[in-house]
Amino acid sequence: MPNFCAAPNCTRKSTQSDLAFFRFPRDPTRCQKWVENCRRADLEDKTPDQLNKHYRLCAKHFETSMICRTSPYRTVLRDNAIPTIFDLTSHLNNPHSRHRKRIKELSEDEIRTLKQKKIDETSEQEPKHKEINNSNAQNPSAEEVGEEQDEDILPLTLEEKENKEYLKSLFEILILMGKQNIPLDGHETDEIPEGLFTPDNFQALLECRINSGEEVLRKRFETTAVNTLFCSKTQQKQMLEICESCIREETLREVRDSHFFSIITDDVVDIAGEEHLPVLVRFVDEAHNLREEFVGFLPYEADAEILAVKFHTTITEKWGLNMEYCRGQAYVVSSGFSSKMKVVASRLLEKYPQAIYTLCSSCALNMWLAKSVPVMGVSVALGTIEEVCSFFHRSPQLLLELENVISLLFQNNEERGKELKEICHSQWTGRHDAFEILVDLLQALVLCLDGINSDTNVRWNNCIAGRAFVLCSAVTDFDFIVTIVVLKNVLSFTRAFGKNLQGQTSDVFFAASSLTAVLHSLNEVMENIEVYHEFWFEEATNLATKLDIQMKLPGKFRRAQHSNLESQLTSESYYKETLSVPTVEHIIQELKDIFSEQHLKALKCLSLVPSVMGQLKFNTSEEHHADMYRSDLPNPDTLSAELHCWRIKWKHRGKDIELPSTIYEALHLPDIKFFPNVYALLKVLCILPVMKVENERYENGRKRLKAYLRNTLTDQRSSNLALLNINFDIKHDLDLMVDTYIKLYTSKSELPTDNSETIENT
Repeated sequence: MPNFCAAPNCTRKSTQSDLAFFRFPRDPTRCQKWVENCRRADLEDKTPDQLNKHYRLCAKHFETSMICRTSPYRTVLRDNAIPTIFDLTSHLNNPHSRHRKRIKELSEDEIRTLKQKKIDETSEQEPKHKEINNSNAQNPSAEEVGEEQDEDILPLTLEEKENKEYLKSLFEILILMGKQNIPLDGHETDEIPEGLFTPDNFQALLECRINSGEEVLRKRFETTAVNTLFCSKTQQKQMLEICESCIREETLREVRDSHFFSIITDDVVDIAGEEHLPVLVRFVDEAHNLREEFVGFLPYEADAEILAVKFHTTITEKWGLNMEYCRGQAYVVSSGFSSKMKVVASRLLEKYPQAIYTLCSSCALNMWLAKSVPVMGVSVALGTIEEVCSFFHRSPQLLLELENVISLLFQNNEERGKELKEICHSQWTGRHDAFEILVDLLQALVLCLDGINSDTNVRWNNCIAGRAFVLCSAVTDFDFIVTIVVLKNVLSFTRAFGKNLQGQTSDVFFAASSLTAVLHSLNEVMENIEVYHEFWFEEATNLATKLDIQMKLPGKFRRAQHSNLESQLTSESYYKETLSVPTVEHIIQELKDIFSEQHLKALKCLSLVPSVMGQLKFNTSEEHHADMYRSDLPNPDTLSAELHCWRIKWKHRGKDIELPSTIYEALHLPDIKFFPNVYALLKVLCILPVMKVENERYENGRKRLKAYLRNTLTDQRSSNLALLNINFDIKHDLDLMVDTYIKLYTSKSELPTDNSETIENT
């Protein structure tokens, strides 16, 4: 559907112009200025939300300094942009031209002022225009061409129409392939017998549509040489980039409309041999639902400082998000990347202090802490744990085999045995008590892996048996045993704290107050590390003896000590210095970094949630903690009075009214808009990465990302197609994609096949 310009005496619409069209702002103050400048009487009684949804102004009504081109096919307004260029007098010569745009009558003084202003502007700009026209007569810019076309729009020729229809068919195929996760390429080159041409998947689908009778494609086919590809690899790449940008822009438009957002990255993934960071955004949509959407992949850089710069540049310049409105950032990464992502977080905090660095609700605190420990043994152990869990989830038969071993080992404790069997069916490596589970399961895992590897009945194929042998060797290494026992004991001090952070809203609120006690306990451990480590090492040696594992130092360390005959380092002291001490020190520091003063203040603002108020007997002090968000409030001067009314509302509620227990419930209250400051605070708190998504329907981004990575071979992954597949339900505008392609890569009459590649005709 075309957009019509709402300005008086302006008849432009989006389908007949290359100009950008801009929504009225939701901000009441700015929206009022737009309406006043338009002088449209019929717009004055409409709300900012109604204007934002139904009315647009074209770029002709804004000074050029107010318009930014963030990319060749994306134009945005500056945050303070106000339209100032209007024709308010031409309708006076023809009263019937006013039609439905009821323009406010101008006084004679206003008319004289406007006319004089136009004369002054014309006289000032005439010399400049002459100079510009002379210098640019031979080489007009793209913007000038666009303006000329806007003034004198020529109808499309038959050839241009056919070309647009042809391009639309190509885009339809690409979108279909993206949504269905069909790779563009066909067989690998070295798999094709010599002398035989096998078309790639895109070419094959194109030919299928031709054979099914699509007229536009058939015409193009008849006029193309038989040894020519209909769409070259270069064209495919260009079109994919446009598809990706259009789909992403549709999501980010909602993010910008919601104003505030948070940035989250998932673990680094391999896409066709290159490392990429998946990026997601959190925001509250128009229906007051917290959503977490995937917005794209960002190429990973080994250098942390370069990564920080590129991360910021991509989000702000390429994707067009204003980081001034970012209120949270979280990075779910494995141990090898965590230190670099902390550099990214600190650089963003330097520029945007309100973009609080937090834990991500999708990752248990203990696993988050373990992944960030800068000890190679910990990183190796975590990788081994993931591989063991993945191995047994390959098939129900492998899980059944493990269950049988657990039943034998836990005959005297059937309740714990039943619990462990249920846990084995879940992704238990992401739990807050994963290391306790692993220590309890270790004997069963070793016996099961041994049995699969040495099976005499040949129930398992060579691949499974070989993998079982490798994994059994890894988990029966003494270094692995010591590492998981130390992690289990150190992280026992943060287990309850982390569990609360993934619990109900009231649990998260009270967890903020318990951090001091957690840090006190860990500092006490650090002060008495000799005693604690002695107990931990004894537990590890007992477990190793039970599993008949030889106690020894890592081979790398033993080889390095051959030349040092004076070394009397024991296994116990070695693991204290290289494992226990750095692990405890790091976890203390990591807790301080994640739970900064700003983060804790934000969590204490959760006392705004009525159920938390009730637990505190309505004796709360949100105003003190909410100071950090004062600039985000619509009416900060009335905050104190509004909070008082909010407390009174719930304190004196009816007996049959339950207190909302989550931010989600509070945001969906029918009268929430009567408390604008509370509403604004709840929306900001809701998007913090530490807060869980209450309605699982709106956590699709992460789930679909995992599904795409799980179901797609590494060499067949495409960052462009991934976005189409993951965001398959986002609406797309084929006309916009075609127009963008024509504007960027061809002239209106140029045929796409001019850029095509030729293949050898066999």
